[in-house]
Amino acid sequence: MGNLGFNLLIFPGFLFVATLGFLWMGIERKLTARFQWRMGPPLWQPYIDFLKLMIKETLIPANAQRFMFITPPLLAFAGVLISSLILFRTSLFPKTSFLGDVVVFLYFLLFPSLALILGGSASGNPLAAMGVSREIKLMLSYELPLILAVFVPVWKTGSVKFAQIMSMQLQKGAFALHYPSCFIAFIVALLSIQAKLAFPPYDIPEGETEIMGGPLIEYSGSLLGMFYLTRGILHFLLPSFLVFLFWGGFPFNRWQWILSFLKALVVFLIMVVIKNINPRIRIDQAVRFFWSRVFVLGIIAMGLAIAGW
Repeated sequence: MGNLGFNLLIFPGFLFVATLGFLWMGIERKLTARFQWRMGPPLWQPYIDFLKLMIKETLIPANAQRFMFITPPLLAFAGVLISSLILFRTSLFPKTSFLGDVVVFLYFLLFPSLALILGGSASGNPLAAMGVSREIKLMLSYELPLILAVFVPVWKTGSVKFAQIMSMQLQKGAFALHYPSCFIAFIVALLSIQAKLAFPPYDIPEGETEIMGGPLIEYSGSLLGMFYLTRGILHFLLPSFLVFLFWGGFPFNRWQWILSFLKALVVFLIMVVIKNINPRIRIDQAVRFFWSRVFVLGIIAMGLAIAGW
């Protein structure tokens, strides 16, 4: 029980993923600033922003549904924390992997999006309701392609256990380098998590210049801080998840953990580049893109995987 508590709160749980998540967020803000010919904030700015939010007053709108407004930030944080623990504890202790942990991981990864939908709906603000509508449409667009992409390496491994996926790659090499189906699936998953993180061109639910933050418009103080923390953890968790599935796993043994972090950083930097070279698109364009192109790519990847490629 003591080991589980340490794993949950320190490593590879909360403190580990939160520290690296905010670092990744600082890198993203710094690189974005350089794209715009600015100096940008220091790398430690996300840590400061989070602490400022946690000590500020939390205001709850008079017409909000109080319980449903307060609960979603905690739900979102719990979802990413459990997802992080499943993924990185398997990397650290492969024997802790259990049957279907990939499915459970994907299930808890839904919590941040569902929390935004619940919180925005409970706020009573019409702009938040508009952001919720966009979030629902966007989530329904990228989730199925993401599931298709995830189950390509699952098919190759013949198992829905993270430990088996990592073990096979450690023996035979990264899936994305050896199978065309897995490389295509990686592209599908990369585009999907770009939308899950609400990075441009998929920052449609927030739309600061249109709906002033969308579902988060009424949030402040520690409640907004919890959403900010969740988003920071996702900055590190989602690229690491892709490395785990397609680029050799995420082992912590010997010096391989350094290579794992570098791979995750490269995947994240690709996402930041995509963010900075594309303008925001409309929600109908995003839905059309995911269902007419990304979903088709996911089907092709599944077909190639079944054919043995």
